[in-house]
Amino acid sequence: MRILVVEDETTMAESLRSGLEGEGFAVDVAADGEEGLWFAAEVDYDAIILDLMLPKVNGFQVCAALRARNDWTPILMLTAKDGHLDEAEGLDTGADDYLTKPFSFVVLLARLRALLRRKGSERPVALVAGDLELDPATHEVRRGNTLIELTSREFSVLETLLVRKGQAVSKQEIIEHVWDFDFDGGPNIVEVYVRSLRKKIDEPFDRQAIVTVRGAGYRLDENGG
Repeated sequence: MRILVVEDETTMAESLRSGLEGEGFAVDVAADGEEGLWFAAEVDYDAIILDLMLPKVNGFQVCAALRARNDWTPILMLTAKDGHLDEAEGLDTGADDYLTKPFSFVVLLARLRALLRRKGSERPVALVAGDLELDPATHEVRRGNTLIELTSREFSVLETLLVRKGQAVSKQEIIEHVWDFDFDGGPNIVEVYVRSLRKKIDEPFDRQAIVTVRGAGYRLDENGG
């Protein structure tokens, strides 16, 4: 999943980037509201973490502008200001949740995952294909009763395929959801992770859930193989 962090405090922004990447998210960082709006227009994000006090365009204005152009990406608003009026204004302009600084990263992560679980009817609590199950909340993958250990990046690639199970997903689409804006590698990196996933979720169970679609990318079969 791909997250946009709009935060002008460099230390905070890099801390959020590091922590979220460690959890398997692809993360882009914008240093002001104007840049944040540009990123949001260029990339399809799964969620946005938005600071309130930003240069050029503040968080309230960013949120209102996104909603005005029918961008309903889940927004978790951050602020150093502690007050009911600020919280109310943030939610009234279209934010989905609100967190006051300083905060625990564990709490931020839990709230972010809650927003992602609520994002539209296409994103259930657990993603299932046959006896293959991925739980975004617990970050666990199981084939039947067997727990499968995946790296954060493998988890994100599998999640992308499961969200669109039964459909062909191109390498570029996978890169756009799993790697950040600064990624400058080639599409063949996806082959490496798909090969690794097959060795973990398919081969030990005599399955072929991840199918190569020539000229189109990869498809995860509805029945899980």
